[in-house]
Amino acid sequence: MIPRHLLALTTAAGLLAGNATAQGFNDAPPNAPDQQPAFENQTRAPALADDVALNQTVLADGLDHPWGLAELPDGGWLLTERSGKLRMVGADGALSDPIGGLPEIDTRGQGGLLDVAVRDDFAQTRRVWFSFAQPREGGKTATAVATGTLSADGGTLEGTQVIWQQQPAWDSTKHYGSVLVFDGQGGLVVTTGERSNPDSRVYAQNVTTTLGKVVRIDPESGAPLGDPGVAEALPEIWSWGHRNIQGAALDGQGRLWTIEHGPKGGDELNRPQAGRNYGWPRVTYGIDYSGKPIGEGLTRLEGTEQPVYYWDPVIAPGQMTFYDGAMFPDWQGDLLIGGLKAGALVRLELDGGRVTGEARHLQGIGRVREVEVARDGAIMLLTDDGNGKLIRVTPAGDAS
Repeated sequence: MIPRHLLALTTAAGLLAGNATAQGFNDAPPNAPDQQPAFENQTRAPALADDVALNQTVLADGLDHPWGLAELPDGGWLLTERSGKLRMVGADGALSDPIGGLPEIDTRGQGGLLDVAVRDDFAQTRRVWFSFAQPREGGKTATAVATGTLSADGGTLEGTQVIWQQQPAWDSTKHYGSVLVFDGQGGLVVTTGERSNPDSRVYAQNVTTTLGKVVRIDPESGAPLGDPGVAEALPEIWSWGHRNIQGAALDGQGRLWTIEHGPKGGDELNRPQAGRNYGWPRVTYGIDYSGKPIGEGLTRLEGTEQPVYYWDPVIAPGQMTFYDGAMFPDWQGDLLIGGLKAGALVRLELDGGRVTGEARHLQGIGRVREVEVARDGAIMLLTDDGNGKLIRVTPAGDAS
């Protein structure tokens, strides 16, 4: 008898979001109808026709709002749950007990245990990095990054230490970021949020803070490795003017891309470059939840960068990755994004650094928080709810 959690569910081609024209995800009116894109296909790129049927295999379920995912050399996975638990999932779907040795974590609101990452040398070092909402003085919280060594039996993180803390802490339980990406040049990229509140969001433009920033640090010591290009800026800052970045990845050329939540409309895909300002909250393609403009309602401003792509209405983006596997040869180089509000796997086709088409696969699968590509080319998804799942996605007919 096949275990329930390993039953494969085949998704018929007609139900795929890749059948884009039929599903009409670009038909909904924008929240800000008077705003106009700065260039062609900056939003609502042509819907991609796609008839690829997909298999879904649930490797683990019963997860408590899972958030981050990192593949291990043996084919297993480390995953985080926002409730403060770090677990391992074996290649066979076996789910471990919570791993010990984590610091105190604030799990209120959008906080908790967030991303997890390992390097290619994990088999030798067993070193793990993770981000989390850290309780600070006076009931305030902030994003933090810690690292430790996973014990031989996989039960404990040993020698855990916090190597980086967002400054300043804030009395908010929202907009922590936070994704970890090793940049291939010796640095660890950390994305942050601006803590959401009207009185904190303005600090996304303040380079003496790390609210609403992309930062770059040394993964061992946390020492700053940013390149802000501004004398008074904190030295770990890479770029600023971000709202809440919960997705980041390197493309095939080693360039960093990020995706961030907008307010009501205005989710953004960016390719952050050192010392550049990405506008929030002075510039946005979204509006406030009240329906009023953000600030002066600007979508363009000298000295700020335009997003490569934006969504209105939002998809509420989670993590993202560039596809580089063998199972989906037609998707090579495409960007795969977790859609929380979209309830789908969002796929963008790119050419020359611009988006040329969009598809939405597996619509109705749930809030897709995390997307990773396994070494064998399968696509791994985490769904963010109280019965969250780790799902392996392969082409229909694939026996692996």
